[in-house]
Amino acid sequence: MNLSFTAQRSWFEATARQRIDGLLDAGTFREILPPEASRPSPNLAALGLPGAFDDGVVVGYGHIEERPVFIAAQEGQFMGGGVGEIHGAKIVGILRRALVDKPDAVLLLIDSGGVRLQEANAGLIAISEIMRAVLDTRAAGIPVLALVGGSCGAFGGMGIVTMLCSAVLMSEEGRLGLSGPEVIETVIGVEEFDSKDRALVWRVTGGKHRYLMNDCAELVDDDIAAFRKGTTGLLSVCQNVPPSLAQLRAAQLRLELRHAMYADLRDGLQVWAALGVPNPETVPLLERDHMVALKKGMST
Repeated sequence: MNLSFTAQRSWFEATARQRIDGLLDAGTFREILPPEASRPSPNLAALGLPGAFDDGVVVGYGHIEERPVFIAAQEGQFMGGGVGEIHGAKIVGILRRALVDKPDAVLLLIDSGGVRLQEANAGLIAISEIMRAVLDTRAAGIPVLALVGGSCGAFGGMGIVTMLCSAVLMSEEGRLGLSGPEVIETVIGVEEFDSKDRALVWRVTGGKHRYLMNDCAELVDDDIAAFRKGTTGLLSVCQNVPPSLAQLRAAQLRLELRHAMYADLRDGLQVWAALGVPNPETVPLLERDHMVALKKGMST
């Protein structure tokens, strides 16, 4: 008896380079600043800390379903995907090159806790430069898509960068926020947010919550092939035009209404109940297809 199946390849567990290899058409990726041309961060070396030849981010270009795209993939396994001087400059560089070469989109594979504390000032400047570059790229009519599903999620400055993108694609395992759970607990206390309560963390920052709150456009399974399919779908609907002033004002109004409605709620379960989700306690158990059906039912 012949048995055939396609094994899933976890996005959460993959490295930055494995994600690129599975996302883009086979053999099309070309790395900018490959290993022989890269250099580790001099700031880390000055502190006696080990560096990485690519400084934790891979940038280049290739094709997805034969459409030309630029790509930057953060390596969460190196310093938590933290943004430093060289790391940030590489992301800014690929976005600025997009303004010249005009690909169909720029893909940001985000896996970062935010600014690298060892390069705090340089990292903060880098984040601001990435933010400006994302906005410039979108203003030029080139969509910028954020893909979030790694172990570090998208927090701190990279959480802001994610929300500046044209669209966000997440898996259930992905997380998105401004301050990370450990930071909130350290600054305000465990009574405010218990970072060890992993269920709570994912109910507040995880992919399912962000999907129900319309912070991400697409929810996919933790599978590289699913991320590729979801990205292809977003590319087909993202228009190569900058957002209008009316669209930006409408988005701001939605955020203001959200704050008015949910500011006093402390758990995803409470938010989902306020959204009108039937049996909100079952949401963490729902598969991706059931989540999509649930959200469609809420919008009708």
